[in-house]
Amino acid sequence: MCRSIKTLRPPVTPEVTDEDVRAAALQYVRKVSGFRAPAAHNREVFDHAVAAVAAATQELLDGLQVRGSATHQR
Repeated sequence: MCRSIKTLRPPVTPEVTDEDVRAAALQYVRKVSGFRAPAAHNREVFDHAVAAVAAATQELLDGLQVRGSATHQR
């Protein structure tokens, strides 16, 4: 749980996959919730949080403008 979430914005990471975004979201939700794997009764809300954080992360990456490079588009 101590693993750092890697930077996903260009030019640090030029090619960002859906899996990269989901892995970062999963790591964030794990850290915030304190659970590596939720109990069955928390699975739905945990998975929903991962999806919501992944969507917000993708929206952020799509909207960032980095000096000296094109807007990040997937």
